[in-house]
Amino acid sequence: MKKLIVLLLCFFTLPAFAAEAPAEEGGEFSPGDMIMHHIADAHKWEFAHGLELYLPVILWDNGQLQVFSSSNFFDEHGGEVPYNGYVLDHGHIYKADAAGEPVEGYSGLYDLSLTKNVASMLLSVALMLIIFFVIAARYKKNEGRAPSGIQSFFEPIIIFIRDDIAKANIGPKYERYMPFLLTIFFFIWFNNLLGLTPGGANLTGNIAVTMVLAVMTLLITVFSGNKGYWSHIFSTPGVPVWLAPIMIPVELIGIITKPFSLMVRLFANITAGHIVILSLFSLIFIFESLAVAPLSIAFAIFMNFLELFVGLLQAYIFTLLSAMYFGGAVEEHDHVEDMGYGDGGH
Repeated sequence: MKKLIVLLLCFFTLPAFAAEAPAEEGGEFSPGDMIMHHIADAHKWEFAHGLELYLPVILWDNGQLQVFSSSNFFDEHGGEVPYNGYVLDHGHIYKADAAGEPVEGYSGLYDLSLTKNVASMLLSVALMLIIFFVIAARYKKNEGRAPSGIQSFFEPIIIFIRDDIAKANIGPKYERYMPFLLTIFFFIWFNNLLGLTPGGANLTGNIAVTMVLAVMTLLITVFSGNKGYWSHIFSTPGVPVWLAPIMIPVELIGIITKPFSLMVRLFANITAGHIVILSLFSLIFIFESLAVAPLSIAFAIFMNFLELFVGLLQAYIFTLLSAMYFGGAVEEHDHVEDMGYGDGGH
């Protein structure tokens, strides 16, 4: 009976709930373990139960390069086993002792492996390159003519980002930021969609990935800041001089909190969507009843369609807020130096 349910889930679910059987015969089903298994990074890529891609392990151990397949860490039943002096424990690789246990405090081991998230990121990059090289070729071929095919699908999106996001929020200097804004929008959108496909990786639900994207926005904002931008931070107009020791730290903290909010918003929304969908499927195995399956699957499918919209919305919000931060950094500030606060004015 459980195998029948797993087959149904393989057909219906997009977040790859069926990457492995929810529980072995006679075993106890753990929703938390199952959910964490699917949203966490891993050294193997599971597309369905029994359909796995073992990724290469690349280790730098005290000046020595070790390269081998992650399949060596798993036995025929899928259990984790030590290999070549290393052990895989909860997704992390450690130096192993004689008993096959992680060595505490061991330094000099760096994991450079191609994990599921890294492989998914490379796949999305390759997909973006192929699509946009094709679009560029179409523009050259159809110069002066109406767009067609894939070009006609992406052109309105690109124009929307240019006119309604970049121009509207950055101003005349928008062109220098267009490559980043287009890249960040399509990178987030494509990976949000790939995360909803069978076996898809939860790339944009990884806090490390969203942190890198947010740091890139932060660096561009900081290095784009003009004199007016920094003067508003270190000498806020209309604020008495004696408040500077309070206002300057607040303004500096504000510079950090903006990209921090970008990081957390994207991570939380994408991860929450995956958890909700997987939780709905878990109800079938928690109640151990086929009567729950139709309702659970129906709600999960609805959530999948909702996540398609959320994936696009989060890409838009991240791009829009990045453009707003860039616009604030390059804006020419014309203000009255004395706003009346220094002499008790209102």
